[in-house]
Amino acid sequence: MFGTFQQTTLRVEMDASAEVIRDSLLQPRQFQAWLWPQTFSKGLPDVLEQGITFTSYLGPVKVQHQVADVSAWSMRLLLWEGIDGFHEWHWGNEWVQSRIEGVSLLPINLGQSLNLLRLRRFLESQ
Repeated sequence: MFGTFQQTTLRVEMDASAEVIRDSLLQPRQFQAWLWPQTFSKGLPDVLEQGITFTSYLGPVKVQHQVADVSAWSMRLLLWEGIDGFHEWHWGNEWVQSRIEGVSLLPINLGQSLNLLRLRRFLESQ
């Protein structure tokens, strides 16, 4: 993989319960709304579970995801192609934390910041 090793962790307060945050991260119907303009492979289940593999696209950039672990308070995704590494999500009442480590040509921190802002706006509109 070409690129540089990057690591970033952001924790943001959200005006939402842990259950609402969890659903917005684990239910494709919801995360497809707030992660726009990213698109996702077809045929995703109603809720992400361990072992599921899917693809996201941001323009021509393709990133493969595999759900490595999921619990009531966290999710870990293995990433490859556009980003080779992992993405961890942790959440609780009124907060969410995103941690990404990987090798990529993409500016991971910028994308992570924009996605967390989109998530916050999505939850505020609910």
